[in-house]
Amino acid sequence: MKTLADTVLIDNWRAAWPQALAVWSKFTRLRDPSLCASHVEASKQGLSGSLAMIRLLDQSVVVDLPLVSKLGLDAYAVEILAHEIGHHILAPGSASDQFRLLARMRRALPTLEHHAPMVANLYTDLFINDRLQRQAKLRMADIYRKLAQNKDEAEKTRGVWTLYMRIYEQLWQLEKGELGGASMDERLETDAWLGARLIRVYANDWMLAAGRFATLLLPYLVDDGIDNADALHPGRYLHDTRDAARGCQTYGAQQIEDDEENGAIHPVHDRRISGLDGQEPALDAPARTGGGQLREPFELGEILKASGVHLSDHEIAIRYYRERALPHLVAFPTRPAPESPEPQMEGLEAWEVGDPLEEIDWLQSLMLSPRPVPGVTTVRRVYGREAARAIDRVPIDLDMYVDSSGSMPNPQQHTSFLTLAGAVIALSALRAGASVQVTLWSGKREVIQTPGFVRDEDAILGVLTGFFGGATCFPIHCLRQTYAARRERPAHILMISDDGITTMFDHDELGNSGWDIAAKALEKGGAGGTMALNLARDWDGGSTNKWMQKIYDDLQRARREQGWDIHAVERFEDLLEFARVFSRRHYV
Repeated sequence: MKTLADTVLIDNWRAAWPQALAVWSKFTRLRDPSLCASHVEASKQGLSGSLAMIRLLDQSVVVDLPLVSKLGLDAYAVEILAHEIGHHILAPGSASDQFRLLARMRRALPTLEHHAPMVANLYTDLFINDRLQRQAKLRMADIYRKLAQNKDEAEKTRGVWTLYMRIYEQLWQLEKGELGGASMDERLETDAWLGARLIRVYANDWMLAAGRFATLLLPYLVDDGIDNADALHPGRYLHDTRDAARGCQTYGAQQIEDDEENGAIHPVHDRRISGLDGQEPALDAPARTGGGQLREPFELGEILKASGVHLSDHEIAIRYYRERALPHLVAFPTRPAPESPEPQMEGLEAWEVGDPLEEIDWLQSLMLSPRPVPGVTTVRRVYGREAARAIDRVPIDLDMYVDSSGSMPNPQQHTSFLTLAGAVIALSALRAGASVQVTLWSGKREVIQTPGFVRDEDAILGVLTGFFGGATCFPIHCLRQTYAARRERPAHILMISDDGITTMFDHDELGNSGWDIAAKALEKGGAGGTMALNLARDWDGGSTNKWMQKIYDDLQRARREQGWDIHAVERFEDLLEFARVFSRRHYV
């Protein structure tokens, strides 16, 4: 229940919102802030531990007013609200930039990557607060003075926080220790100067210097022995970007940029900051891509989780392979519209003397004038040809079997080109209007399958991104049950595996021959079958190894007797090119 004091405080902060917006631009459009009168209300909004937060998903600001009052900051409504608006407008500004920022921070914090969200928050706060203090003349320094006056918190202050406050004192030309940056450490004094220089030099290009700032803080994090972000007192109250990207789309977080890899250097080695000759020059381009290099799924997952995107490893893998597959999909199909052989009347035009007499439309001419005057009141019909509806082609459905045995990578941890190839082919098939069934297998009992032939992307990718890692034994019963009856639509059978695929020709649990089941499946599928197998390209030339020769003999027999189209893929990476060619052959 809100008290009178709560109501007054909420009204005061609500009245400060337009002024906070005007600090950045009068054209800024953000929804009104959520001013919470209790910790419970703030928690329901996703805010816990910090006095305020931003949500990049819906461009919202949330404030925990009881915590604001506890810290003695009731009178700083404009400052705090303007700071939160700065996260929307300046840094990070968007979920994609938050992902990029955290990627740089993590690369510069080896073994301490879990501190990247906290370091990123300190970093972006420096740019925002420096602008608000110097250009907007807001009282940002007073907020830190208030925090420094809390003796309980001051006693817990760590080296990171001391350095951070000393950077502010350098930026704003304050007395040493005025904000809590007092230290007799000469190294810290030098690093504070470098930190302040970094903020000024890269004020218009803050993303590029993120790795440099994290590298500057790294030894202090090590010395402090901080286990979690909450141990950084009193900075924990200011960690307002902890869950900033929660619920946001994850597109664009896979690419590794050049400045990400090369930016994890100490500021003293950047001559734009230190002014020293012979130091590492700064990169000129703020966002140059790293030649197509992409992250592994587990790396993407760590970045997303650090951004507040709470997804399981499996859900992250689904997003990862969907995004990686998109550039390789076939174009959406277009249908030609042939002209109708029957002429269609389009209107009337004047009949003139010299035109064929039989072209006069006497009815329309007499409607214009009961006494027709040739060449004046006479008209004739105009005909054209109307585009007819194209004949729809029946797309070929896809029945895909993907190997997930121990010889295959786990797609949720490392890039699996079997999964990626399957995603490219399956999503291309969906674009063409086909239905897809996916079976992921390792052993007879290690099988997951979509519920029949479906057109649900998530269901398909959910199966493709699963993993077993067991022994290799093809689930013959799945192939048998799929083609127990003749299908209404043709289906192409695709196997993605290695030499273990020949287990499909063994006997099933009912004693049926796998050869017979495969032949029946091809017959009832009606659209042929393909095998993309991790084999040597000259596999059909034979092998001196008796066990491998038996496998090659089976594959040659499958190609000769049943018509399987067998593609040898020497490296799993080559499956991507196979997937592109296969998709264009069958779904364009």
